[in-house]
Amino acid sequence: MSINKLKVGITCYPVRGGSGVVATELGLQLAQRGMEVHFISYNTPFRLQEYVPNLFFHQVEVMNYPLFKYPPYTLTLAAKMAEVSRGWGLDILHVHYAIPHAACAYLAKGIIGEGAPRVITTLHGTDITLVGIDESFKSITEFSINSSDGITAVSDYLKTQTERAFNVTDDIEVIYNFIDTAKFSPQMQTCGAQNFAPNGEKIIMHISNFRPVKRSEDIIKIFDLIADEIPAKLVLVGDGPDLAKALTLADRLGVRDKIISLGTQNAVENILPCADIFLLPSQEESFGLGALEALSCGVPVIGYKAGGLVEVVEDGVSGFLVKIGDAVAAKERALELLTDSEKLRYHREQARKRAIDNFDSGKLVEHYISYYQKVLGN
Repeated sequence: MSINKLKVGITCYPVRGGSGVVATELGLQLAQRGMEVHFISYNTPFRLQEYVPNLFFHQVEVMNYPLFKYPPYTLTLAAKMAEVSRGWGLDILHVHYAIPHAACAYLAKGIIGEGAPRVITTLHGTDITLVGIDESFKSITEFSINSSDGITAVSDYLKTQTERAFNVTDDIEVIYNFIDTAKFSPQMQTCGAQNFAPNGEKIIMHISNFRPVKRSEDIIKIFDLIADEIPAKLVLVGDGPDLAKALTLADRLGVRDKIISLGTQNAVENILPCADIFLLPSQEESFGLGALEALSCGVPVIGYKAGGLVEVVEDGVSGFLVKIGDAVAAKERALELLTDSEKLRYHREQARKRAIDNFDSGKLVEHYISYYQKVLGN
């Protein structure tokens, strides 16, 4: 089969977050290459803002019935996967995030029977390290992974964690998350750094969903130490359960007036280039897509040596990684850059180079296409 005639169904969570972003960008890239792409989910992925040729969206409608305490989304998703696969002749169902999408794809294949599409499951992180290993989900997570025709993970770290937690019967292909380096570029700044730092303060930025794994209070502690020594502003982008806790700590430390909290933003590529450094002191990152977005915009990353982040940020070159919880070391590495314009310029260049050389969408989408061909060939 000509790869340009390939028909791919993609299921992901349509909300902001690494798995949804990567799944959406992959679909867009495949459609641009002439393939037919069908998104199947309960809502339109947030990065699908306009019409794209060869790209379709199929909404999963959930029945509300008094007998159901919780609407049975997984069953209606499986039925929709089967309906779209039959109606459009899909070759591949590519599901992102194991729970419940891989299980739904297995059900869809059973409904279709002969001629069903091949199922590829991409593991993104918390579907393995948090949700998947919970005892209530562990057996079905393992079954769903092993029932897939192909399995990918976004980092070597996540592949290792998956093989430790589950008895995986097939090989896991590592395909890193990717980025459109033309879209996420130092030249894309439209926000104007002066809007954040009117007096020329250094700009530290953090973007996340502010969940406990992001250690949001550490961001404030590190910034407080930096702001003690140089004029600086902290720009927070995103929302989540720990944002209020972080801002409460900022009040207590007396730095709240130096923090700008923008809330959820769609076009972060227009904001990131304003930053001097990007902070990501997470407890664990299966990859660290926010860090990659920063690197592509020429912004060095200061973070913790945690999980897959060490595969994204080249310590000492495109940023610095320190021991988890060591706010003082993070502050010192940040000040190395913020107080030396030549060093900061060098690390900015290396950050951009790291993204282009290793994580550009052109190369990694081709890796996915090769993997599709391999799975179809099997």
